Amino acid sequence: MNQTLGNRIAEKRRAAGLKQDEVAERLGVSPQAVSKWENDISAPDISLLPPLAALLGCTVDALLTGEKSPEVKLLPAEQRKSHDELMLRILVNSADGEKVKVNLPLSLVKMGISLGMTAQLTNNDAMNKIDVEQILALVDQGLVGKLVEVESGDGDTVEIWVE
Repeated sequence: MNQTLGNRIAEKRRAAGLKQDEVAERLGVSPQAVSKWENDISAPDISLLPPLAALLGCTVDALLTGEKSPEVKLLPAEQRKSHDELMLRILVNSADGEKVKVNLPLSLVKMGISLGMTAQLTNNDAMNKIDVEQILALVDQGLVGKLVEVESGDGDTVEIWVE
């Protein structure tokens, strides 16, 4: 089903926990204007698209086309979760067709690092230089989503997500 711009605005507004009048106030338009956008009676002025997208936590492209938002998000401090609530997901696709998926609680990864444990993701040296401590530091700063995507010259790929 193809969503309209109005449907996407309404859906993203609700997902962001905002009311129409809050969106209107922050963008300097009337609540009726926001209602008209969501009902596809009119569309936002092009100059309002970047601030509207930022307010709704997406890109202008995602707003206009319905494509997914960026895979990495920077969460404000009040929305960040503790390491106990997050999962580290690793996907390794080797050039010879083998796939390895690993899902670990982030708190377990952090404990393993503190005990001096290391993990070898592939037999490729470049891939094994991924610094898991740096990934934890990024999470502490509020980044979640796909934090690493590496492809070696041999065709192996590693993706690391924190969710």
